[in-house]
Amino acid sequence: MSDTTGPAAAVLDVWCDLQCPDCHRVQPVLAALRQRFGEALRIRLRHFPLAKHGHAVAAAEAAEEAYAQGRGDDFAAAVLARCGELAEQGPPVLLEVARDLGLDAGEIDTALFDGRHLLAVDADHAEGQALGVRGTPTFLIGSTLLDASRDQDGLLERLTALVEKELPAA
Repeated sequence: MSDTTGPAAAVLDVWCDLQCPDCHRVQPVLAALRQRFGEALRIRLRHFPLAKHGHAVAAAEAAEEAYAQGRGDDFAAAVLARCGELAEQGPPVLLEVARDLGLDAGEIDTALFDGRHLLAVDADHAEGQALGVRGTPTFLIGSTLLDASRDQDGLLERLTALVEKELPAA
């Protein structure tokens, strides 16, 4: 549910489903924004598992446990890179990703069983719905909601302009 830490002049919330190929496709855009704006922009992953993706809730819960272990952003990126495998194989992919990143896969497995992070996932989803999020990825910066679930053409340029609007004048 978080990304870059520390003070930031602007916050970009990214509503994401970790089983969504479109969310995977925007990762280079987010990397370019991080490179361009550095610590002036905080990018936060917000969970918005879609009903059509049967393992998205488990992936979001596992990501929350990965954040608790200090590697949430890496975990989310790695799961998105394997979203097709996640669709076919389910939670074993999450545990494999955890092991590959040196996380405590047993603790992630336990978190999936006991549901300790389900409330955080549900809270993100509910907040997204209240704001008008309908698909993933969807971005919120300031008061502007940008749905990129159907069209990602020019997304970097559109997001760059929105971030620049939110940054205080130098």
